[in-house]
Amino acid sequence: MVARIPIALALVSLALAQSDKPSKLIKVQVSEVIVPVTVTDEKGRFVSNLEAKDFRILDEGKDQRIEFFSRDRNQPVVVGFLIDLSNNTRIQWKHFQDAAIELVLNLLPGDKKYSGYLISYSNEPELQVNTTTQSDKLVEKLTKMKPGGGAALYDAIYMACKHRQLVDGEPYDPRRVLIVIGDGHDTASKKSLDEVIEIAQRNLVTIYGISTASFGFTREGDENLQRLTSETGGRLVYPLNDLYSDVDGYLSHPSDDGNYAMAVGMGAYASEVSAGIFHAIAAIAGEVTTQYILRYVPDTGPASEKLFRNIKIVVPDLPQAKVRFRKGYYPFAP
Repeated sequence: MVARIPIALALVSLALAQSDKPSKLIKVQVSEVIVPVTVTDEKGRFVSNLEAKDFRILDEGKDQRIEFFSRDRNQPVVVGFLIDLSNNTRIQWKHFQDAAIELVLNLLPGDKKYSGYLISYSNEPELQVNTTTQSDKLVEKLTKMKPGGGAALYDAIYMACKHRQLVDGEPYDPRRVLIVIGDGHDTASKKSLDEVIEIAQRNLVTIYGISTASFGFTREGDENLQRLTSETGGRLVYPLNDLYSDVDGYLSHPSDDGNYAMAVGMGAYASEVSAGIFHAIAAIAGEVTTQYILRYVPDTGPASEKLFRNIKIVVPDLPQAKVRFRKGYYPFAP
């Protein structure tokens, strides 16, 4: 009898084998697929009372049987905080610096179930704090950061997936999450967007984004963040996107300095920025800690038939619900 190897064990075994014999190519077949799932209603509220029978999994269009189901809150997680230090973040830097600190304190409460690490990126990525359960180490580094330079976002994601200390049990228990705080543009990476999406999918990383783009602006990085988050099962939020949406005449002359009704330095402006960022933090933190975990053994024929397999998760009884999940998986670890 051939034992089934959970994907977490398969990836760990592969990494160990490659470190001992770097010249030898080893292929490990994934026999169990793990999919974190978030369900929200039409008003964006989390739906947290579903059972396994409420979900339907399709792998390459074929129904699958759920082998394992969990809806426990506060599941163990390893969170990577990726902070954009490019010139584009200068104007609103203090607000997003505070947001990053608030997220760290929310997601790393001092419990050993929760670990995190900090990577900054400008012209190149830098691992500021390796994987730890101690939030104060990340907060100390964040308070000293200053933006300036280009943006190597893709290389930062690659670093997060490949060059930091692992926690026993990854990527299932704890799960792997990345939170990008930036506008998504990239001017300095050696890696491409397609490459890092594949790396994230292979390593079961869910990417979330907090965009630093302001209301009335179209950033070339928006599409990058949309792809990174949607294809890995995460979510993108825009805390400044509605900042001036109710201010008459703003769109006639948008700028990061606001307008006559709500200008930088005024109490109304500061209040709106704080409220937008607070809601963004609550949305991301809530989603990271409020997910269903589905596991199944693919019943789709030989894994070699297709390099990348597409997944679809639906909740038939809630047709209006928004269901977020990673778009697929690779049958073989790299």
